[in-house]
Amino acid sequence: MAEGDAVAEVLVEALPYLNHYAGKTVVVKLGGSLRGGESILQDLALLKRLGIHPVLVHGGGPYITEWLERIGKTTHFVDGLRYTDEETLQVACMVLIGRVNSTLVAQLNGMGVPAMGLSGLDGGLLRAEQRDERYGLVGEVVHVDLRPLMAVTSQGYLPVVAPVALGPNGQPLNVNADTAAGELATALCAEKLIFFTDVPGVQDREGRLLSQLTAGECRALMAEGVIRGGMVPKVEACLRALGAVSRAHILDGRRPHALVRELFTDEGVGTMIVA
Repeated sequence: MAEGDAVAEVLVEALPYLNHYAGKTVVVKLGGSLRGGESILQDLALLKRLGIHPVLVHGGGPYITEWLERIGKTTHFVDGLRYTDEETLQVACMVLIGRVNSTLVAQLNGMGVPAMGLSGLDGGLLRAEQRDERYGLVGEVVHVDLRPLMAVTSQGYLPVVAPVALGPNGQPLNVNADTAAGELATALCAEKLIFFTDVPGVQDREGRLLSQLTAGECRALMAEGVIRGGMVPKVEACLRALGAVSRAHILDGRRPHALVRELFTDEGVGTMIVA
């Protein structure tokens, strides 16, 4: 096939998807384990240029652990959640807001896409209650105030959100980034909620990729212990968002341009979760 014909074929395949997503919101969560995620950022930049409205939520767990080790503090987990005392919270805020968020914003701006960093503290974007004293200063999101986000997007910026929430009496609270992304997607009634991770997607007991799951199938797999560990909060966030979001996806962020492949081709990658 001639190069021109190949390009035309790609454009023909992509055109219906481009028309569908134009003007719509896509919430993307980038996990800290993916470190830079350059390919994903390139895809987000492309979406913005095509008239789609991406919102990026990021984690940063490995960086937090790294900085805690630098100060000689051992990371302690309770039910898979990082126990967060006051010192750990200070490190988490420093890393999430001061390092990871600002780095992602700089990278996107370097790609020619205007991006602006936010945390859940800004304008009370994310308000939370303390989840359980066993977890320390870990919050459960109880309210999303979209005004700060709308102020940013209305001026043409791509928002990059750090998962720190405003707790009672102005106390910052550490929030699971998967949960934060799900709550934002729900409040925005986003067209898509997409999680990037460092595995192919949701897998069965034999490690085979499950390309599509219903909400009922997800609950059954969690009850059986097939979906476990770090995949649980991602799937739970997908399930909570499905009432407002038409489709949720868990994709392998290690695959080059997985976001573009998922949105604009018939191929599809990772796991799609539907109601």
